[in-house]
Amino acid sequence: MADSRATSFGAQAQDYEAGRPEYPFDAVAWMLEILSPGARRIADVGAGTGKLTRALVEAPGAQIVAIDPDPAMLAALRENVAAVPTFLGTAESLPLPDDSLDAVVLGQAWHWVDPARASDEIGRVVRAGGVLGLIWNIRDKRVGWVGDLSRIMHRSAAEEALAAGDPVVTAPFGPLETEVWEWSRPMTREQLHRMASSRSAVITASAEERDRIHQEMDALFDSLEFADGVIDLPYVTKAFRARRG
Repeated sequence: MADSRATSFGAQAQDYEAGRPEYPFDAVAWMLEILSPGARRIADVGAGTGKLTRALVEAPGAQIVAIDPDPAMLAALRENVAAVPTFLGTAESLPLPDDSLDAVVLGQAWHWVDPARASDEIGRVVRAGGVLGLIWNIRDKRVGWVGDLSRIMHRSAAEEALAAGDPVVTAPFGPLETEVWEWSRPMTREQLHRMASSRSAVITASAEERDRIHQEMDALFDSLEFADGVIDLPYVTKAFRARRG
């Protein structure tokens, strides 16, 4: 995680929690469905404020631990998700014993890691036959105003990575499988602003650039129809899974 943007989110943990979407449970369940029956010891790596963690704890028999490099994000996670152990760490350096997990999942995070080092380290802690799951929520820019919003905010690191192709996963994991889900999230103008404020490119921008982004967002929102103060923001969720050999 050499990119300083990767560890910028703690400064805006509350905006991250308010502005970022949850993950569709069907997508999370799909990442885990190839596990052996009863195998559900899972680490959420790059867990942030617990957006993915909340879906994972709903999986039958799941025992979850959450790992993130940012203490502020883990503090927010502990407020949002009860009784999930938290640890400081990264995908390249996990504070867990060998062969201790059935799955490791990363939500909105693999684009920040060194894929070869992370694959090797995750392979150390995941048992043979276990799973590496990767998932992203991406705004659907095929919808006109969403494309305009993305241009105002600049493309995210996740969008850049996925535009370049599928994520890279190396041994001891096998080939990636992938599925896509399309859905929408009702959001207020305030939530849309908080979503923007939670993005690494905005957090690390100058004060002048942040002001420009929010002013142009308001101009865009003034041109849209917010029914009862809410508009549907369309998303595409892309999930990937690979089995450990």
